[in-house]
Parts: sequence; C-alpha cells; structure tokens
Amino acid sequence: MKKLKIILVAFSLISGPGKAKAQDPSFSQFFSSPLNVNPALTAQINSKWRAISNYRSQWIGPNKPFNTGTLSFDSKIFQNLSENYVDEITRVGIGGMMLYDQSLGGAVKSSFASLNISGNIRLKEGVSPDWDGRRIRHISKIRMDAGAEQRLGAGIGISYGNRRIDFSKLTFENQFNGIGFDASLPSGESGLSNMKPIISANAGLLYSYINDGVNFDFGVAVYHFNKPKQTVLDNDKEFLAPRYVIHSNYERVLTDQVVLNTNGIYQYQSGASYFSLGGALGYYLSNDENFPQVVNAGLWYWSKNAIIPYIGYSYGNFQLGITYDITISKLKEGPQRMQTFELCLVIRGGSSDQSGIIPAPWK
Repeated sequence: MKKLKIILVAFSLISGPGKAKAQDPSFSQFFSSPLNVNPALTAQINSKWRAISNYRSQWIGPNKPFNTGTLSFDSKIFQNLSENYVDEITRVGIGGMMLYDQSLGGAVKSSFASLNISGNIRLKEGVSPDWDGRRIRHISKIRMDAGAEQRLGAGIGISYGNRRIDFSKLTFENQFNGIGFDASLPSGESGLSNMKPIISANAGLLYSYINDGVNFDFGVAVYHFNKPKQTVLDNDKEFLAPRYVIHSNYERVLTDQVVLNTNGIYQYQSGASYFSLGGALGYYLSNDENFPQVVNAGLWYWSKNAIIPYIGYSYGNFQLGITYDITISKLKEGPQRMQTFELCLVIRGGSSDQSGIIPAPWK
C-alpha cells in the first residue's frame, strides 16, 4: 500500500521534461465555484456581494485520499447606492478565494489563494422590465419589446500556491526490508525536496445575452499562463501547466413557478481533459418576494467518470447544494466502492429586491 502511494505521487506530481502532471482541483459543482472557473465571473451575481464555501470529499475510504475545500468572496464595487444590482451599464468587481487540498491521507497538502478583478460593460441595451410589482416567474406580464441586452466581461487574477509533501508518511523501494517497509531506512531519494511557493497569472472573457426570461453566458479562461515552476525535483524544466477552460450556462423561465438552469464546462490541463454537462429545475415553494423558497434538483454527467445527482434549496439569500458522484469509470470495479460527495453553501447580500432576477444556483 505504501509503495502504491509513492507511485501515485510520482504520476500525479512528476512527468517528463517540459511539464508537471500536477493538476488543479476540480469540483462536481463547478458552477458553485465560479472564481475557480473564470476570473471574468467575479461579481457576476444576482446581488451586491456573494460568499461561497465548497467542500469535496473524494473516494472516501480508510485513508481519505482526497479532501478539498474553498472559501470565496466577491462583490461589485464603485456602484451607486441602489437596490437593483442587475442592469448596470458598467460593472466592476473584485473577489478572492482560498483553497486547500490534501491527498494520500494527508501526505500531500496544497493551499492556494487568489485575487481577481473584473470589468463588465453593456454592448447592447435591452429594456428595463416593467415588473408591475411581480417576480420574474410572472414573465408573461413583463414588457421586453426592445430586444435583448448583451454584455461583455473580462477578468484577471493572480494566485499564490504552496504544495507540501510529508515524506515521512511515504515509503520507497529502498526501505523494503524483505518483509515490509521500514521508514527508518534511507529512502535513496536524495533528490526529492519540497516545492517552493508559486505565483501564477489567470485571465478570462465572458459574453452574456439576456432577454425575455432568458439568460445565456459563454466564457473562456486560462489559469497559470505564466507557467510557474513546480516540482519536487531540482529541474528547471518542470512547471505547472496552464489550465484552459470553456464554459457556458443557460437559464430560462418555463412556467410561473418553474425555472430551467443548465450549464457545461470543458477543461484541459497537462495532457488531461474532461467535460461536465447537465442541468436542474428550480421550483418555487413560496410567493414571498423578499424571501423566496426554491428547490432545485438536477443531474450532471462528468465525462467517463461519474453521473452526478444534485439537490439544492434556497431561502432568501441563503442557498445549499449537495451532490453525490455515482462512479461509472473502471474504479467502480475495485474491491472498495469509491464514494464522493460535495457540499456548497452560498450567501448573498446587498440587495433586498429580487425582482427581475432569474434564480440560478451559481449567480
């Protein structure tokens, strides 16, 4: 088992010249970790500010191999003191995120911190709705005669990362004594050392289309485009590979009480890629304009990896989301059943008027 662990470290952290296999943590609820998807999504929210906490426990078992958590906060800035934070001509946002990740029973620990700033401008003006004192679910009562609003956003960010390896929790081939592994013996790996902290740069673009109870966003982003050095070996050719992201989401009011929310993502980093695609339906439980209650339920597909049921509940500015990964890869054939779940909590603030907002779990 110990020997297997170091093999896994070698494949996840070390590769041939030119790139390192280390990859950024990913979430099944990627839509609830926007600052990890695109810096341009910073402060693109249905409120003045937003705080998000994510927790992911992957492949739960005796050694708890993967645990990841985030805490983020983003807010619109330089805005007039108004209750409506949805239809501004120009938006400027700022946000930050802290992320921790540990694997191999705590032998490998990573921590990241990022700071983003975004700008978003209106390309084409739509009509500010005449809400008639009603919520968006009464969309048939809203006048949208002048066409859609289109917007373009851009964001940049800087990240600090630190990955530490506790070599005392790992054993190597030279420590095998014929019966088992003896950690007190020399490892024979004098070239191994802990990685130095890194500073990386990130950037992204976002296009939005809003019209008559419909919202569509499409974005692209790249993380670590400066390719910072990250290696456990004394090798200047080892670096953290850029992560490329393409994402989109689509929301539509279906009936007076039902809203459709869909999204998808594609990511590529260090020779590995995946996509996730799915959606959820939101159903209003109450008619309170200031403290609506909405239940969301849906399903996502993570390519060649898992089917992911999602259930969420929101009350006013508080929202909770839970997912469980149903493994469909070859890992399901292992002797131990791989179990993965995620929990997300979102708190929004700064706007008590929810009129005109298409409720989406990620905004």
